[in-house]
Amino acid sequence: MKPLSAKRGSSTSGPEITQVSRQGIWLLLDDRELFMPFEQFPWFRTATIEAIHHVEQPHPRRLYWPDLDIDLAVESIESPDKFPLISAAH
Repeated sequence: MKPLSAKRGSSTSGPEITQVSRQGIWLLLDDRELFMPFEQFPWFRTATIEAIHHVEQPHPRRLYWPDLDIDLAVESIESPDKFPLISAAH
């Protein structure tokens, strides 16, 4: 018989901003810390600390900053090079 604590449950804590520096934002999401450089996420550069810290996770793969009306896919934070700010000319 397995002990009751053997099975891990899902995380109940939401995303958390752990640090804001001159270069960008550190975001704790689940069990990993992601860096969001202002160079690739310029919308946060002039935002207040309070607005940056107010982040919600309406879906497991999306984050939303309601005070800034910023909605980002987690994948765009994990791999920002796949999501350029400027579209390529055709």
